[in-house]
Amino acid sequence: MFIGGKKYATTVDTLTQREPYSMLAAMFSGRHNVCRDSETGMVFVDRDGKQFRHILNWLRDGILPTLTNVEYQELLREAEYYQLLELIKYIKSNMCKKKGEDILEAELTRKEIIKIIQSSKIRFRGVNLSGLNLSKLVSFKSI
Repeated sequence: MFIGGKKYATTVDTLTQREPYSMLAAMFSGRHNVCRDSETGMVFVDRDGKQFRHILNWLRDGILPTLTNVEYQELLREAEYYQLLELIKYIKSNMCKKKGEDILEAELTRKEIIKIIQSSKIRFRGVNLSGLNLSKLVSFKSI
């Protein structure tokens, strides 16, 4: 296969078994004529060749590496194009988990901590305050 300027070699089984209702499965099921290069016999697909390696690995073993949010979004766009329904679910699930982790790992500024303390609801469960200089922090609350 020649996808987005990159050559890939795989089997028909890899392209058809994990996601049997995908565009790739339909293309290589034998039900349709696929245009091949007359010299090389390769199938050309005008899509993102960089992301296709993740798609191919997903089709092989059902896992993805940890990616950035931008990479997940790019891969999601390709998965939607190829109609890879299980991969779409997997990516969306990982994007939600990653978003939750990013929120938990967000650093609070001194100003944000003061605002939280001055509010009536103080909840610091799971918040890492190490490395912050809070030595001159004074809170006055009206009684």
